[in-house]
Amino acid sequence: MAPRSSQEEEPELGEADPGHDEFVVSLTRFAEERGINVDFNARVNGKHIDLFKLWNVVTSRGGYDAISAEKLAWRKVGMDFNLGNANAAAYAFALKTTYYKNLAAYEIKTFWNRGPPPVEILEKLTAKGGDILSRTVENFQPPKRSTLANGESDSEGEEARTPKEDRMEIDDPGSGGGGGRSTRGLRQAPPPRQLFQPDLSSSRQTRHSSGHHQSPQPASAVHMGYNYASSNPNSASFAIANYEPRPPMPLTLRPILTPGNNPALFKERLRLAREARKAELGLISPSTKGMMKPGAGFEGPNIYVRTLQGLRSQVSEEQDYALHHLVKISHERGDKYKFDAFPNLAEGLIEHVLGVSSLFYDVKWEIRYSDDDHDINMLDGIKGTPDILQRIQCLKRIDTPDEMESEDFARKLTKILEAGLTIRNLALLEDNAIYLADMPQLRDFLSIAINLPSPSVTTELKHYALEIAEQVTKYWRMDESDPLYQSLLTQVNDGRDRGAVITSLRALSRISTSLDDINSLKGLPITIVRRICEWILLEDDELVHACLDFLYVFTAVPENVAFLLSNSSDFPISSFLGQLARLLQFHATATYVRTTASEKVPVTAAAEIPTVPRDLLEQFLKYDEPDRSNHWLRSVFEEDKESFITQIALWSAYQYRFTEHTTERTGLLPAAEFIKNVSSIFAGANAQVVSGPNPKFIIKGIRPRHAPMDPKGRVYSRCLWKAPGSSPCGEFLLKPKHIFDHIVHQHIGIDRKSDGLSWDFESHSRKAQLPPDCFWAGCRHFARRDASAPTAYELGMHVKTHLPDQSNKAAHRQKYNRTPVNQTVPPVRPINGHRTLTKVPKVDPEFGREEKNYYQKFEVAPTDDMGNAIGLPWGSVVVLRNLARNIPKAAALLQPDKRAMFSRETMEGLFGPLRDRLLFVMAYNKPLAGFIYEVLGYIDKGSVLSD
Repeated sequence: MAPRSSQEEEPELGEADPGHDEFVVSLTRFAEERGINVDFNARVNGKHIDLFKLWNVVTSRGGYDAISAEKLAWRKVGMDFNLGNANAAAYAFALKTTYYKNLAAYEIKTFWNRGPPPVEILEKLTAKGGDILSRTVENFQPPKRSTLANGESDSEGEEARTPKEDRMEIDDPGSGGGGGRSTRGLRQAPPPRQLFQPDLSSSRQTRHSSGHHQSPQPASAVHMGYNYASSNPNSASFAIANYEPRPPMPLTLRPILTPGNNPALFKERLRLAREARKAELGLISPSTKGMMKPGAGFEGPNIYVRTLQGLRSQVSEEQDYALHHLVKISHERGDKYKFDAFPNLAEGLIEHVLGVSSLFYDVKWEIRYSDDDHDINMLDGIKGTPDILQRIQCLKRIDTPDEMESEDFARKLTKILEAGLTIRNLALLEDNAIYLADMPQLRDFLSIAINLPSPSVTTELKHYALEIAEQVTKYWRMDESDPLYQSLLTQVNDGRDRGAVITSLRALSRISTSLDDINSLKGLPITIVRRICEWILLEDDELVHACLDFLYVFTAVPENVAFLLSNSSDFPISSFLGQLARLLQFHATATYVRTTASEKVPVTAAAEIPTVPRDLLEQFLKYDEPDRSNHWLRSVFEEDKESFITQIALWSAYQYRFTEHTTERTGLLPAAEFIKNVSSIFAGANAQVVSGPNPKFIIKGIRPRHAPMDPKGRVYSRCLWKAPGSSPCGEFLLKPKHIFDHIVHQHIGIDRKSDGLSWDFESHSRKAQLPPDCFWAGCRHFARRDASAPTAYELGMHVKTHLPDQSNKAAHRQKYNRTPVNQTVPPVRPINGHRTLTKVPKVDPEFGREEKNYYQKFEVAPTDDMGNAIGLPWGSVVVLRNLARNIPKAAALLQPDKRAMFSRETMEGLFGPLRDRLLFVMAYNKPLAGFIYEVLGYIDKGSVLSD
């Protein structure tokens, strides 16, 4: 396909998982507090590593230590990121290092709720250390690197060592191509070196077993070495004087060989002298023992030169040996094995594969590098053979068995397939493809191989030829009369072999892509185009992708689009456009982008310690100390790592609450014991001293509640009634029914009837206390109506709207009820003499507000690492863009009688039914939005030009 322009790039969308942004914010805040930098753009093997995904994968498997303790576990983690199988150990260690540097301390803090060790013994060390959970300042020991005999550190694990590429196993030149190489012995490790330590137990020299004495050491030197020293141990002369030099080496004495001490040696010498004398006299032939024979002692040329010479030779065994090893070399060293480094290698391989025609036809192809007239079996090695297809048709077919193959036929075919496979493997390297593109005889071979007879024995070589054509056609110019071009079209039109069709379409799509010429793809029969459009309906991604690549190149030329328009009866364009629009959402994945509707408002600390209601206090008084104080602390305090309270304030509140209820049996706790109990109740609380001019003794980690909580975990609700000119009520009640009864009786002024169950709204005993409006948290509900003051019944029914709903239908009625979370006090401002509520409410600090987010769903097409669309959606949208741009141009090339058909109505008729789908894709599929915008622009422009 053509390269994308800069206009085709689209920005990346938001993360699919709603928890990604919270993780990034939390990790960034933790890194700032710790003083480290987090690499959110970490890459391993050129692929971006999403730290959020890496965090989820590692924590789901038990954390860093659990994965490190399991053998090859980091390799399994790397499989989730598609790092590849080559050099898996190195990539696994790189992935482990990425997690270690960025997320190890974060795991200890958030996942295990422990304090991470200092940066000096965690992030500043490599990932080859021990477990991170057991690493503390007290038990940490610096890693000791000990060098082994083979040069590797014993502390390195499997991930730390980069595996080396396996050496290519090449048979010994003397193997004859059949046997494998001889097994090499492993290299033996050198003996460990030991420092020489002389024996200082005695100054006397020992005797050797041979009876010879060592040279005696001079007495003066010994006397000087032990006595020439200063008496000060710290002086330099003392250290020098006590230096013990290495003792002298013993003399090496060799005994003189005589017939007396070595008679066997002299006997052998005498025998050799006699045989040499007999050879001089001609009595025996000269001995060849120990003499280097011809050809021995010289290893000869390397395997690359040997295979080249063997291929160029006419010896069958040498050619078999060369082809056997060339297949292995091209497979294992194809990325470095180049034709230009071995002259005549490519020519020799092509000459060998041309022999395939001799298996089916009475011909032996020969390449001639001259301008003389060619026979039918002569191929032009300078310009190529333009009539190669006609020559193939004139060849005489020989009788070839279809089912039973002779031994000679199978051997020749095997060697031809090996030569074809070698060319195919080496053609994958770009330098080799360029080299082959300059060889006209390769073009002739491809045409011959593609047009071989249909027996199954030729299928493999046909596929090799098509794959070679796929690599080299981008360096060739082809018109509609080119034999190879016609052969590729024949494979597509035949359509019986899926692999041949896919490779042929790719080869046709790549013609001249590396040149300045335009691949016009002229001369296509309409049957091929119609068949390609039918293949788009199949559920075969690889085949459909090859078809879209071909159509992208074909529809880029206005003349080809005019060819489609002129054959509209055989090629339904409207249905073809519908199939292209269908593929725009192929394999699209749902991605959610979060938008914050309202920010989170945290609950603020209460200004004072709440007063315990009477009923709750009676429950506490049933317990003895310290249970009574423990229940009271849980009721009026809660944990908050950022808050604190002074110890004197806490002790004073405790005394104030329980002093009047003390007896001889239930007295107050001592201050020290009471403060100590706070840390046992709240795990995050601890006593501290704030230094300064006036040190303060505080309890860090707790704060007062806004409302007390009973031992069952039920939080009381505060009465928010505040009449004008009076202080807030502030009484705490547990249930909504208790709050309602309290308001009706205390604030509205209604008594119960004599039965004690219902309310007497007609009672006039306390009618004067009836308030003129609702004073719950500044509600003023009845002040906005022009009617008279509300009745007691109306006030009572309205008060119920302020109470939290705890019934079974609370979830269903949630959006209609006022709950403590959304119950706010909107600020009031005067406008034209009237009190008007503003649109921005003030959040009740007692309950705060949860963060509200909206999630927008996008259908995202497959993208690469850069965020560009790939796959079938991208192929279909570029074909749509070509058609929308070139249909008006193609209509101008038609005959006058057909040109009138493509007016504004026809353009709208083709693309009008697709407009809604295109707009949907542009709105919800961001990688394709730019392409769809261009398509719609061409549609509108083409409609105007048609007028």
